[in-house]
Parts: sequence; structure tokens; C-alpha cells
Amino acid sequence: MKKRILCTAIASLMALSMTACGQEKAAETAAPSAEETAAEAEESKAEETAAEPESPSAEGEGGTFIVGFDQDFPPMGFVGDDGEFTGFDLALAEETAKRLGLTFTPQPIAWDSKDMELESGNIDCIWNGFTMTGREDNYTWTEPYMANTQVFVVAKDSGISSQADLAGKVVEVQIDSSAEAALKEASDLTASFGQLLTTADYNTAFMDLEQGAVDAIAMDVIVAGYQIKQRNADFVILDESLSEEEYGVGFKKGNEELRDKVQGALEEMAADGTLKRISEEWFGEDITTIGK
Repeated sequence: MKKRILCTAIASLMALSMTACGQEKAAETAAPSAEETAAEAEESKAEETAAEPESPSAEGEGGTFIVGFDQDFPPMGFVGDDGEFTGFDLALAEETAKRLGLTFTPQPIAWDSKDMELESGNIDCIWNGFTMTGREDNYTWTEPYMANTQVFVVAKDSGISSQADLAGKVVEVQIDSSAEAALKEASDLTASFGQLLTTADYNTAFMDLEQGAVDAIAMDVIVAGYQIKQRNADFVILDESLSEEEYGVGFKKGNEELRDKVQGALEEMAADGTLKRISEEWFGEDITTIGK
């Protein structure tokens, strides 16, 4: 009897021992060591960092340079016959990105939404025949790289030879453009028009002029000359200009770091003749102003 009781006690002790071992092993599996926890956290952080997309801002080597432009504004920026974005300003921007070790990304934008695109960080700058005059305090600018004037384009046989002849006529201008701003400053002149219309782009304005829907277009002289030549149109530019201005590259207010990099690249291009070469390719002459 005593022997049986002793055996039973031993068996109970063995069972308790096995249960304790099992519980200890389960606890070891459920609760990893501090070293394992730290290692797992570090690995997770590395995976998250690797998955993060590259920042769109052009802060240094290997980044992107996202240039906002109006794709209906030849010859500064537009869609070429091959379906690719092209233009004088885009050529300058692409060369600038190359010299800064950045990936060039042309980003077409609605011109009247350009400020929102810049403030939100969707683009790094506005580079598209962008007039500095009257906007000096709204952006951080490069030095001007080209001079420009706002003019009127009319049909050669229209009988319009001066701004005075625009009285009672229908004049069209791109919305939120420098020409529109200049017309707002010339209230006496605009008051004489029969009607002042706005359009989203100058391609539409030229079609309206060709069809006789409008009598004149107010616009940049550089763009006007290019449009007339490309269209082989029987249009003329009035001698009397509406305003004089300068083109620059506009950055978000306070972004001096990127502005300085772009300015440096433009000055290098002026010094080694690249700026002159690109201008001659597009305009047949050097009409840039940096370093002159």
C-alpha cells in the first residue's frame, strides 16, 4: 500500500514538472528577448524607409526637377509633332537638370492653377515664358534670362494699324496671362474695345483670329512671332507695344536654395555658349540676356 502511494506521488511530481517545463517553453516563445524585439523593429524601419517614394523636390544629386509649364505655349513649351513635350524653355530646363545631376520632369499645368501647383509641391518651379514684371514679390526668382513685350496681333488686311484702331473691336487674351494683366493696367484702352474675351490658350486664340471670330490678340511678342511663322499666317504685329517685361524662372517664395542652383547653371550655360546655341536653334538668333 505504501509502495503504491509512493509511486502515485512520484508520478504526480513528474506530471507537474512536465507541465511547468511546457509553460516555461511557451512563455519563451510568446515573449521574445529585448535583443530580438530591437532587431525586428530595426528591420521593420529599414523596410519602411526602402518603400518610401523619392521626394519630388530637387534638393541635391539624384533627385528630380519638376518643371511646371503651359503645354499650349509654343515656342516656350508645347507638344511637338512626335507627341513629346518640347520648347525653348524646356530645352533650357532639361540642360539645367542635367548639370545639377537631377532627373528632368516636364509637368504640364493649367496656367490659372500654377500657384496652387507650386504651393502644393506638385512642381518645383514655373518655367514657361513666365513674366517677372508685376510679380516680383510673389515668387523667388532667378535673374531674368530674356526680355519681352506684350503686343497685339491682327490680320494683315484688317485695316488695324495702331492701338487706336482697336476701338470697337473684339480682342482676345489668355486668362491669367501677362497680357491680361497689362490690359487691366490700360483701362482707357480696354474701355474702347467692343469686347474683351479670355481664352485658355493662344492656340485657340489664333484659330479664332483665323476664323474672324476676334479682331486682335494681345500676347507676348516672342510667342506671337513664332506662331505667325509656324502657321504661315497672314497676320502682323502692331508696332506699338502694350508693355515691356522680362522672363524669369519662378520658385515658391523662400526657396532660395534651388533658385541659386538653377541660377548658377544658367550662368554656366551663358559662359560656355550653350544658352546662345539653344536660343539660335529656336529663334535664329541669341535673344537671351544673362551675362550681357
